[in-house]
Amino acid sequence: MPAYPTLAYTPGHASFPYTERDFLRMDETSDGDFYSSPRFVTHIDDHAISLLREYYFHALPRKGRILDFCSSWISHFPKELEERATHTARGEQFEPDSQLEVVGAGMNKRELDANPILKERILQDLNADPKLPESLGNIDAATCVVSIDYLVRPLETLISIHEHLKTGGQVHLAVSNRCFPTKAVGRWLQITEEERLQMVGDFLWFAGFKEVEILTLCDGTGESGWFGLQRPDPLWIVRGRKVEGSPG
Repeated sequence: MPAYPTLAYTPGHASFPYTERDFLRMDETSDGDFYSSPRFVTHIDDHAISLLREYYFHALPRKGRILDFCSSWISHFPKELEERATHTARGEQFEPDSQLEVVGAGMNKRELDANPILKERILQDLNADPKLPESLGNIDAATCVVSIDYLVRPLETLISIHEHLKTGGQVHLAVSNRCFPTKAVGRWLQITEEERLQMVGDFLWFAGFKEVEILTLCDGTGESGWFGLQRPDPLWIVRGRKVEGSPG
């Protein structure tokens, strides 16, 4: 794996430090209504997507079962994993003993149906019902792309994921500063990027994950776009591992 600048997370609180007020949003209308129309777009730029795919290439298992939560029409997996997962989703054998199942949990059926790597689809509003269904079974890893800031009950969702995750498995939360501001939780919009990353680290830690760390894939400096006239989207990974002996 490339040598990403990495910051080991250090918990700064004895108990979960956030209140319901921290998760209030400008738009508290139904999330089901907001996400009812499919959005076949990407929410980070091409440079960030390429970095995320490279990270996934090194960090995700080649076989087993992966949950992509807050999923959509595209999961940004690298080509090799896309091919494995797509063959598995079609019921085809890619290579002997190489089945890679990806389960997508999201809110828009048309978006999930358009994602070819998904073997199973869970249509669920995690803000209304943060616990993943028992039918998910055991998973080897979990991913979430620039959506953790939309969850109003992230601790409950991550506890549920921790329960389904096999010992040694990791959850990988991709974080940027791109969002729908009316649907992001209030605290997210009031704090710095560094504080956001610590906040996501808190989510993982108090959900039972260990070895929590923050990796910088792109700090948002430099130039991109036409003639280098815009800055690239920043991208971080906040990840944690389920270790032996942890509850769940």
